[in-house]
Amino acid sequence: MTMTPQQLREQEPTLELINSELASRMARQSESGAKVDTKSVFLVGFAATATQFLASRSFEPFSGTAAFAAYAVAIGFGISIVNLSEYEDISPREVLDTHGRSTKGAALVALAATRVGMFEKNARLHTRKTRRWTISLTMLVIGVCLSTVSILLHTDAHGRHTKPGEPSPSAASSSASTQSYGYVRRSVPRGHGEEGGRQAGTF
Repeated sequence: MTMTPQQLREQEPTLELINSELASRMARQSESGAKVDTKSVFLVGFAATATQFLASRSFEPFSGTAAFAAYAVAIGFGISIVNLSEYEDISPREVLDTHGRSTKGAALVALAATRVGMFEKNARLHTRKTRRWTISLTMLVIGVCLSTVSILLHTDAHGRHTKPGEPSPSAASSSASTQSYGYVRRSVPRGHGEEGGRQAGTF
């Protein structure tokens, strides 16, 4: 957009308004990105804690392994959000060196154009952060559900094998063999058989 010096002077109030709005919009954009970063840190911490909790419990192997994989994806995407580059902002030194000798109208136009370009780049970065946050949160929820299912399946399977108040199969078989052996010993006493044989010989 090319303007004559006269047009620039006439448009100075409008250009000041545009620059003010762009500056506040970029500040809100940066604040929103910072909130996503903070949420990512908490999400990574929660996923790491959930992973340690599952590792300390007895769980069903298949669903437990799937839960660990979901936690790993959640942690990986959460860390990648924090590692993304920071939002761009105007460099004071560059603005001074470039527009220090410009007229007010020309400087306002250049600042507005610079802010628009930075806002567009930051918007693409914010979209990437938001998508990764959504993926990380989804995988965390899936991991929690799989962890719960894995622990419940293991507990249910263990309960079917040995219910409270009932002897285990090995204990029951051991008790049965002991009782059978005792019955044989009681039915045929050793002393009674020998004495009966001696009495039969005397007659």
